[in-house]
Amino acid sequence: MPHVKAQSMKEMTLDEITQRVSELREELFNLRFRNSMRQLDNPLKIRESRREMARLLTAMREKERLKA
Repeated sequence: MPHVKAQSMKEMTLDEITQRVSELREELFNLRFRNSMRQLDNPLKIRESRREMARLLTAMREKERLKA
């Protein structure tokens, strides 16, 4: 799945955000593994994935806070 813009993150449901976060965690694991084996073409993908996950987690916490 391509990277998600910050504005569209706010429009996502909690289930969609949770699913995307789990996908990103798996992707990060694979990226780190490939990077340790020196098979990663673009190491900046690790940073991009981490930042996207942080944005998603922030959006999720905001939704949970507004829900409560």
